[in-house]
Amino acid sequence: QVQLVESGGGLVQAGGSLRLSCAASGGTFSTYIMGWFRRAPGKGREFVATINWSAGRTYYTESVKGRFTISRDNVKSQVYLQMNSLKPEDTAVYFCAAAQVSSFNSRSYPATENEYAYWGQGTQVTVSS
Repeated sequence: QVQLVESGGGLVQAGGSLRLSCAASGGTFSTYIMGWFRRAPGKGREFVATINWSAGRTYYTESVKGRFTISRDNVKSQVYLQMNSLKPEDTAVYFCAAAQVSSFNSRSYPATENEYAYWGQGTQVTVSS
């Protein structure tokens, strides 16, 4: 079982950048697909990005493509979310999550909450206009 702890959230002006980190412990990190989700005020948790075991493939929700980059370091057991050109609508609590799935390609990658077994506690990102 893996434990996840996010960090790096904060308050930033629109157009600014933040880098979120998620440290994993208690499991074999390289065997997990990692993802980032977010929950905006008054909304459900939505998929943001995911990355495969070797960091060779990534997928993003449409609204963050070209602005956010997910990456991972299997030696440090960490996953990151670099967020650039932030907008007020990016304001949310951001969660990292770990999944154990057998396939990861453009037709089949984990993008729903139910596919991720382990979750961090979340970190708040607030973007002011």
